[in-house]
Amino acid sequence: MSTPDRRVPGASVGTLLEALPYIRDFHRKTVVIKYGGAAMLDTQLREDFARDVVLLKYVGLNPVVVHGGGPEITAYMERLGMPVEFVGGLRVSDADTVEVAKMVLVGKVNKEIVTRINRHGQPAVGLCGDDGLLFRVARRPGPDGQDIGFVGDIERVNVDVIEHVARDYIPVIASVGSDRDGNSYNVNADQAAGAVARAIQAYKVIFLTDVTGWLRDPEDPASLISGANANDVRQQLATVEGGMRPKLAACVEAIEAGVGAAHIIDGRIVHSLLLELFTDDGIGTKIEMAAA
Repeated sequence: MSTPDRRVPGASVGTLLEALPYIRDFHRKTVVIKYGGAAMLDTQLREDFARDVVLLKYVGLNPVVVHGGGPEITAYMERLGMPVEFVGGLRVSDADTVEVAKMVLVGKVNKEIVTRINRHGQPAVGLCGDDGLLFRVARRPGPDGQDIGFVGDIERVNVDVIEHVARDYIPVIASVGSDRDGNSYNVNADQAAGAVARAIQAYKVIFLTDVTGWLRDPEDPASLISGANANDVRQQLATVEGGMRPKLAACVEAIEAGVGAAHIIDGRIVHSLLLELFTDDGIGTKIEMAAA
């Protein structure tokens, strides 16, 4: 009779032991996850993301997903022959653009995310800013004061809606909303995630993107800034261009409002969410309040 092989791969055990203190510290904490970029487009990454979110729920965290869908909105606009323009990382949005954005984000992308999370073992509920008056939105100018159309700033988040849903489900929130008069607005998903994190006083807010994190030189992937404080980031915001600017602004506003930490990570990496949360080294940029 052969003796069973009782050896366990050391690396696997080490990974589990490394994760244990983080799982303990994060138990019952709320983590807001801004989901976007390549992680939403690649088939395998979509499945991995859904599994990771379900795992977070199983080990005792309370994940809240806020998503955009910029590439899909752009693809539909191009198919319809509509102009696509960005200013400072924000999509210039006339009424037709907002209509397309709502159809894509609420009617398609949101339901696909919910379905995947459901399929991997945890019930999820899709929301947008109009549901339960979740977001109250006001028109915002561009980064330099220019008119960029129906792009909204979130003035208020109805925390009761999120907390009510999160008791039994994983909330999945599409980044659109309306103002007091019922006008619809496209809301930058980074700004929406930051606003949600601030309102519910999340333990962490995490932004998935298509670069390794905040880079000193946007052309050099090796120039990753692994850690920074909110004061330093705010002082450098004016020098940041493109889609990283609203992400960093959302990080700073979240930290200054009491969120424990903000992370910008590479969503192209398999299980990037777990690697950032549950390993000592992490993989992206972590932003915290400056030490007193």
